[in-house]
Amino acid sequence: MAQNNKNNLIPKTLPLLPVRDVVIFPFMVLPLVVGREKSQKALESAMSGNRMIFLATQKKYQTEDPTATDIYEIGTIAEVLQLLKMPDGSAKILIEGIVRAKFSDFKLVTPKNYVEVNVEKIEVSVERTPNVEALMRQTIHLFEQYIGLNPRLPFETITALNSIEEPGRLADMIAAHLIIKNAQKQTILETINPSERLEKMIEILNSELEILNIEKKIQSRVRGQIEKSQKEYYLTEQMKAIQKELKQKDESAKEIEELRTKIKDSKMPKDAETVAMKELTRMEKMMPFSPESTVIRTYIDWLVALPWALKTDDNLDLKHAQSILDEDHYGLEKIKERIVEYLAVCKMTKKLKGPILCFVGPPGTGKTSIGKSIARSLGRKFVRISLGGVRDEAEIRGHRRTYIGALPGRILQSLKKAKSKNPVFLMDEIDKLGMDFRGDPASALLEVLDPEQNSTFSDHYLEVDFDLSDVMFITTANTLYSIPPALID
Repeated sequence: MAQNNKNNLIPKTLPLLPVRDVVIFPFMVLPLVVGREKSQKALESAMSGNRMIFLATQKKYQTEDPTATDIYEIGTIAEVLQLLKMPDGSAKILIEGIVRAKFSDFKLVTPKNYVEVNVEKIEVSVERTPNVEALMRQTIHLFEQYIGLNPRLPFETITALNSIEEPGRLADMIAAHLIIKNAQKQTILETINPSERLEKMIEILNSELEILNIEKKIQSRVRGQIEKSQKEYYLTEQMKAIQKELKQKDESAKEIEELRTKIKDSKMPKDAETVAMKELTRMEKMMPFSPESTVIRTYIDWLVALPWALKTDDNLDLKHAQSILDEDHYGLEKIKERIVEYLAVCKMTKKLKGPILCFVGPPGTGKTSIGKSIARSLGRKFVRISLGGVRDEAEIRGHRRTYIGALPGRILQSLKKAKSKNPVFLMDEIDKLGMDFRGDPASALLEVLDPEQNSTFSDHYLEVDFDLSDVMFITTANTLYSIPPALID
């Protein structure tokens, strides 16, 4: 049956088939699945007559039993070309749109239980003036670009479009192929004047092309940045590209700036600051979640956390020191006298450098508590480490960064904890140091305790010099005989 003949044979009353999530245009051929009882009854009525049915889109997808207010007033009269009953009770049909129409008089047909409506055909023709011809060409040109950016649409569609002479039909066919919201398609369906319909299509196509070009730009930028197609890597790069498109500041860049500020505020020596800035530059060029970036971040965190310039003011009042020692300990007069003499020499020379104090005695005689009293009398922070059973040199100097889970040695860890570069540092049980294939911790302690060397103490993890010359070191032991000779000297 030719399209014009079908148009002439349309009755004034037709069964209604509400459709969900699709807008049907005239001349559009489309398969549909029909499952609702009323819709199937409407199909049966159409098939028993001239196979014509009125298709209208629901305003809300989830409405199960739509009324007249739940569907759009303008829809499409269509012919059912094929009907196939499915095993689950639903029906699969192939329909072809014929003409726009407006429905009225929504009524339920009983006892067959389907909806029938009065339909009024909407047909407006327009003369192909130069203005209309220009609109048609512009629409086809934009749609060609749209297909070029959207691989889901076959390019052969353009060939079919070039053969269409009627402006309204051209707009309908393009609208049917666009991947846009149903509300936009319904707006095109409800635009009666063909010229206005073409203008709306040009507006929609321009908007879609702008979106597709931005998507293509983002995907192109991401594709150029990645070498592997790992999912996490791809999503991270795509996020960065999107943030750049929207001119949002990258969180990673913000973190880099915060670290740069911390490095400058830490007042570390020039050499250490140069190393920190170099590592920060390396980190800036890496992916934020890469393992190497995490290692560098941990390293920089350690650098800025050390008390490069933080120190407490010394209280060298000898009477105050004597009162603190007497308050904390009963007896031990010779030891107290020796400590006060040591502080007196320091007061005279204006430096707390000199012999390392070593308290020797059995367990429980107050060696550690005297160290705390000295710190309290001087107004310094107090830190303590136990060297009993230590056999690994790395406990003192730290591990090199090439090792997994590497950290600085216990010397710098304790200074970080004290938040001061001049604490009273007590090394307990120095006589119980061990030695094995992992190195000699006693030799490593020489660099820590020697006043001539400890101003340039180098930890294996940090690999930059740290000045320990302001630290007051005190050692304790149960006996002198097991202390390595080099340390006794």
